[in-house]
Amino acid sequence: MSAVAFTKAAPVVPVRDLDAALERYRRLGFEARAYDGPDRYGFVERGAVQVHLTESPEHDPLRTGAVVYLYVSDADAVHAEWRAAGVEGRFTEPADTPYALREFTFVDVDGTAHRVGSP
Repeated sequence: MSAVAFTKAAPVVPVRDLDAALERYRRLGFEARAYDGPDRYGFVERGAVQVHLTESPEHDPLRTGAVVYLYVSDADAVHAEWRAAGVEGRFTEPADTPYALREFTFVDVDGTAHRVGSP
């Protein structure tokens, strides 16, 4: 076994319109910025969480969606905040799970399911 430490992960999710996706994440409370280079790529961060966005005009949310699980301190508070932000997408209501988390899901217009859970 190697002694190399893994320090963090950043999922890369496809979006059809990078500018619209960056604005959506800003409305959800993330810091968001586009890559300063020729590629249509972006970064969103909130606390220790980072997600990368890659623009793909041929992306079809019905075929190529992604799932990101976000651990937070209060899923109910995040749910209320995100609902109030008025972003387009589908929300489930927060619920207690058999695996001892309080959890909800937000699916954005690009088909990314954001599962959000707290102890």
